[in-house]
Amino acid sequence: MAFFLGIDGGGTGCRAALADADGRIVGQGQGGPANINTDVEGAAVSILQATAEAVEGTGADPRDLIATLGLAGGTMAAATERLSLLLPFARVQIVNDGVTAARGALGMQDGILAAMGTGSVFAVQRGGALRQVGGRGFLMGDEGSGAVLGRALLSLAMRAEDGFAPMTPLLQDLLGELGGVEGIIRFGNTARPADFARLAPRIVAGEDPAARQVFDAAVAEVRHILTMLQADAPLPVVFVGGLGPAYAARLTDWPQRHALGSGVDGALLMARQMAGAA
Repeated sequence: MAFFLGIDGGGTGCRAALADADGRIVGQGQGGPANINTDVEGAAVSILQATAEAVEGTGADPRDLIATLGLAGGTMAAATERLSLLLPFARVQIVNDGVTAARGALGMQDGILAAMGTGSVFAVQRGGALRQVGGRGFLMGDEGSGAVLGRALLSLAMRAEDGFAPMTPLLQDLLGELGGVEGIIRFGNTARPADFARLAPRIVAGEDPAARQVFDAAVAEVRHILTMLQADAPLPVVFVGGLGPAYAARLTDWPQRHALGSGVDGALLMARQMAGAA
């Protein structure tokens, strides 16, 4: 019996689903972070952990699976090639998690996806043609993501300590928690995107002036991206990810639609399409 594996992985964790030849989900699993732009080997460990959970008790052998992996960093050719060598699957395609998120959220319908989590990525689909933008990592992109929000807040805390920005209770708390400017620098030297993203809830749900400043700037940047993607033919927007609801509440410029499915659903659909089963 043929089995299909779909995986959705990002900076915080990854999820796997196993489907049989009829498309029925027969197993699910979870693993740790799977951002191949920052840690290919660590992502492989997470993917194999999630896969092991998904196949347990199903009789499926990972070496026989037809798999689609939607991963943060999936646009990086060297990283995808390296990851492919670390995985046992019979057939595998590795794409950016924005592609699988868009396929799951939009199906074949026209629309715009804004996936806002630890990282961020956007996609627009018209007439079945899907184009992804963004998703280039928090050092160079990932606009509005949790990692970028956290980094911006810590940068603002250091500027406030130097007297270049107003000090606020939240910034003072962060300086105390991390050990001042030097502590923030030490944190930043080793922190991964998920570590910065842990500050995001204090930003999007906070009333502190610094939190509002950082989030307002992020909302303006995401609004610009969505405006450009709308072009001359307005489309509904689907917000997904842990920060999706926070942005959806602020960006009401266009009609919004609920996602048809998840990134895992999109990955499974693409795996079945790859094998001609869907």
